[in-house]
Order: sequence, then structure tokens, then C-alpha cells
Amino acid sequence: MHAVRDERLASTVRVLDALPPTTIEQFPLVPSGIKAKFPDATGLVTLVRGDRDDSTSDTVTLDVQKMPPNITFTIFFIEIANKPFGNVEYAADLTTRGDGSGETIFHMITLVAFAMDARSPGASQDDKEGQTSGTNLEHMGMWFASLKDAQQVLNDNTLKGTIFDGGNPPLHAGPQAMTDGQSAPVF
Repeated sequence: MHAVRDERLASTVRVLDALPPTTIEQFPLVPSGIKAKFPDATGLVTLVRGDRDDSTSDTVTLDVQKMPPNITFTIFFIEIANKPFGNVEYAADLTTRGDGSGETIFHMITLVAFAMDARSPGASQDDKEGQTSGTNLEHMGMWFASLKDAQQVLNDNTLKGTIFDGGNPPLHAGPQAMTDGQSAPVF
């Protein structure tokens, strides 16, 4: 809990008791692009980091409620929680059920995720690891995987496409739907 108490992590982060050497952190996602139509939408992210000597990845669980039903979202680790987002890394997809709930579980290095341009690698300071490669990605956001879905759900045909989903055409994804919304790191 030192990182939260020392204000190195966002105030919304909870560090849960765990048996050593496991670390468990939780933080909420809040509506951003869906806020007007889905103000009660919620997301809870749980990160479980086991012993680094025996583990090659962290376990991330994202559980959402009161979201647009039957819609696929893409999840990204991001440098900055809100626009302009900075460096990003695709993490996973999440498709909601008919009642607007959904969850996804994925395994990847999370608590020390970073982006780097090998032409100019640089380094940054991570509160848990010290000096690290590249730029730390310490926030999470969810985007509509489809611009058409976003336009329909949000009843706004003027929405423009974003890069937050791979594939063709390049700008076929919709706007950000949820974010951790914090200025301080959440992981």
C-alpha cells in the first residue's frame, strides 16, 4: 500500500492483501465516450502479479456492467488516460452480453508495460521497478472496436474513426468508451 499512500498511484487504486510474493491491485474504469448514454456503466480491473522469478506474465481481469449490450470493445494500455493518450499497446478484446455485462481475462506483462521506439529508446522512471526501458504504459482504456457500432449505440453519425482497433480500413474503430481517468498511474 506504500505506492498508494505515497501518492505514486492514483487514489482509486486498491492494493489488496495477498500472500507473498503475490501483488493484487484493483482500480475502476469509468465512462468517457459513453457517459451521456450509459452514465451508470462501471468497470473493475484486477491485476494479479505473482512471483516475478516464476511468472512471465500478470493476470488481468476486466469486469464491466451496464455497458452497451452485444458490443465488442478493444482494451489498450495507454501512457495518458485521456486524449491525446500518448503511446499505446493493444491488450485484449471484450464483448458484452445482452444485459450489458462482460468480462475478459488475459495474461501479459502489465505492471511494467512499456512502449519504445528502438531508433530512440530512452528510459522512464517506474515506481515499482525503478529505471525502465521506453515509456511506461500505466493506464487503461476501452474503445469501440467498430465505428459503426459506436455511431449506432451513441446515435451520432458524425463520429469519426480512430486507430484503436487493428485491421482494414485503418480508422474503423470508434471512440474511447471507458478510461481509468486518472492523472497518476494506476499500475
